Amino acid sequence: MSETLARIQALVARGSYLVSNHAYDEMLEDAILLEDILASVATAEIVEDYPLANRGPSVLALQRDADGRHIHVLWGIPKGLTEPAVVITAYRPGPALWSSDFLKRRIR
Repeated sequence: MSETLARIQALVARGSYLVSNHAYDEMLEDAILLEDILASVATAEIVEDYPLANRGPSVLALQRDADGRHIHVLWGIPKGLTEPAVVITAYRPGPALWSSDFLKRRIR
């Protein structure tokens, strides 16, 4: 398991999270509910881990909504801080860009 994802899961469990404006826009566009993101972070799967990202550690996670549909959520923790967990963006991955399990990018 990713240390970054474990930290994010712990922060969300205690209510220390924020959602970026960009994430809200993307969630609205793809009909993703914040409740589904929060409820499924505990069972998230790692897609890509960026522990040394410029803006702070982040992780792209595969999650599912209440209907079982796939969601990619990019979570981060601001550089130099220990909290909150931030939903940077969230979207429904498409089969043209992702493997059938949505865990690997397709090479174009």
